[in-house]
Amino acid sequence: MALFPPTTNADYQGSQVSAWFLFVAGLAEFVPGLIHFFLPDGGAGVIAGIDLSERGDLIVALFAWFGAIQIPSALLIIIIALRYRTLVPLGLLWIILARGLMTYDGWLGKASEGGHHPPEHYASPVAVVVAAIFLVLSLRKRAPG
Repeated sequence: MALFPPTTNADYQGSQVSAWFLFVAGLAEFVPGLIHFFLPDGGAGVIAGIDLSERGDLIVALFAWFGAIQIPSALLIIIIALRYRTLVPLGLLWIILARGLMTYDGWLGKASEGGHHPPEHYASPVAVVVAAIFLVLSLRKRAPG
């Protein structure tokens, strides 16, 4: 059994633009993952503007932990977009769920209580709407030709 089974791209009937959006979304997840994992403050201070004077070590550790989750998740999304396009709708659903939960938390949940909104709080609701559009396109059969 191979690590990468044969590609399923020939069987994908949805919009090709949805697959390319998924690829871009994977890159958009991969880069912040690298930042969260490798930047000395994980981007918490220099990008998100979080005050690290109290429990900064814990905040940076949590950012690194999140980056450690983002990197492999992004790579899986990129692999789906490039090699296993029959799974594009599932990948888009993953983005909708993940970004939807982030949107809820950032604006209505635990993260909203401090009133601070880093850039991701604004990007996540946009990502949900755009990914939903591409999910619909990925589920529609392409016209022949």
